[in-house]
Amino acid sequence: MPHSPLATPTRSPGARPSGDRPSGARAVSRCDLLGEVPYSDVPGQLFRPYLGGGHAATLDRIAAWMAEAGMRARIDPAGNIVGRYEGSMPDAPALLLGSHVDSVRDAGRYDGMLGVMLGIETVAHFAERGRRFPFALEVIGFGDEEGSRFPVSMLCSRAVAGALAGQDMAQDMVDAQGTSLADALGGFGLDLARFSQAARRRADVLAYVEAHIEQGPVLEAADRPLGVVSAIAAQYRFQADVTGVAGHAGTMAMDLRRDALAAAAEMVLAIERIGGGGPPDLVATVGRLAVGPGVPNVVPGTVGFTIDVRAGTHAVRDGAARAIRAALSEIAARRQVTLDLAQQQDLPATPCDPALTGLLEEAVRQATGHAPHVLVSGAGHDAMAMARLAPVGMLFLRCAGGISHNPAEAVDEADADCALRALTDFVARFAEAHQAGRR
Repeated sequence: MPHSPLATPTRSPGARPSGDRPSGARAVSRCDLLGEVPYSDVPGQLFRPYLGGGHAATLDRIAAWMAEAGMRARIDPAGNIVGRYEGSMPDAPALLLGSHVDSVRDAGRYDGMLGVMLGIETVAHFAERGRRFPFALEVIGFGDEEGSRFPVSMLCSRAVAGALAGQDMAQDMVDAQGTSLADALGGFGLDLARFSQAARRRADVLAYVEAHIEQGPVLEAADRPLGVVSAIAAQYRFQADVTGVAGHAGTMAMDLRRDALAAAAEMVLAIERIGGGGPPDLVATVGRLAVGPGVPNVVPGTVGFTIDVRAGTHAVRDGAARAIRAALSEIAARRQVTLDLAQQQDLPATPCDPALTGLLEEAVRQATGHAPHVLVSGAGHDAMAMARLAPVGMLFLRCAGGISHNPAEAVDEADADCALRALTDFVARFAEAHQAGRR
């Protein structure tokens, strides 16, 4: 049966949250709870694709936690969950806190989700004290950031930011099983025709702040629990399709072959060489490869693979992309195969708002007793899309070994407690700055 948009139980404005006290440790434990069936589509591992059964169960659970924290929860037309804690005046603009709730296959439990849980804990902290602000606090859990189901990442934050390109909403967008986006939305009681109505008005959103695990080793190496992000790296994503000639593995002479896989293998090595030859912030990755016909005794005739290129500046990223295109074209011509290279994604470098960054730095200094560690994010985040709508800021948490997108992903509860202190302090500082700006 379709999973209809939830009708969340609500609490009276003066009611106190139930259960344990707000804490970073509780945020971590809730992420752990959401790492298993029914919140995952696959027993024994975490895989929570957008608009799947695990996603539906997760939204129901998050809605209950939002209600406990004093928020009213709703599902927007793109399938994002939004909890609102009203300000001192009705219909006030909102400060948004959050991240994404979907996951890659065989994922870790804290990527994205910890930011949503810390947002809920932040609101619970203020609700417990009966404190309200001249703006609303909203916690948003974006339905799709990873692009693990449909071939566009940050689909839902783009919708909220009003930044959807026409091709993103193509009626024929389908997942690997052939399910269309329209049908998947219909299974949630949502309508593709209303998807773009998830867009928020600029006047209604003051800022967006995202807490996220670092997904890298910098903070651990610096022995710092928290870091403040100054910018998010620029990113390209391409789909490369190589076509040669399939033939019998026993009768096709080696010097006459047009082996698509051998050509693709050389291309992958060229991508690795170019990615490793630039400045330290340049990375290039082939993350997925499909071989056809995929039979042991047949020379491969087709290969499709992805290319992900990232760097801290557009100039470095774009230069690497040009070098990759040239290298792959040369290999294809020399090996007598055809190459089709299609750009799937172009995410610009996203500087975080200086004022928000400054407030986060002060909050981190207060929470940790140390000068804040400021760094660039090599990973993409919903904040990149949300920067089209409002000023953005990001808080990073240390993760063990820098490991992410992996079941070994781990965070320390003490670090999460520290992050919650920083977030609550940030909100208080933001309120002071907001009030000063209105005078």
